[in-house]
Amino acid sequence: MNDGPRELSISDAAARRLAFLLGQEDDPDQMLRVTVSGGGCSGYQYHFDFDREARADDLVFERDGVKVVTDNASMDLLAGSQLDYVDDLIGAFFTVNNPNASSSCGCGVSFSA
Repeated sequence: MNDGPRELSISDAAARRLAFLLGQEDDPDQMLRVTVSGGGCSGYQYHFDFDREARADDLVFERDGVKVVTDNASMDLLAGSQLDYVDDLIGAFFTVNNPNASSSCGCGVSFSA
């Protein structure tokens, strides 16, 4: 587990894409929920979902009017990470630049700590 700052930063690209996606929705209170669970080819995997409520054990991070939320348990593995959005030849997707990951799979969806 990480002893570093319990923060999750949001890149400019991720903030812009989230603003665009949330602007397409009828519910302006939605936020992106990032969680980590066991599984995937490397041990842990990231999940991205839209949510409209923060729970009691959640941490909420904001940039340029968009919010990203994660639970306390996931934050143990996300601390010091950056949520980014990549749009290149292989596709467009959210990704996590995670300094706690000792290795990751080729698709970037799973990692080991």
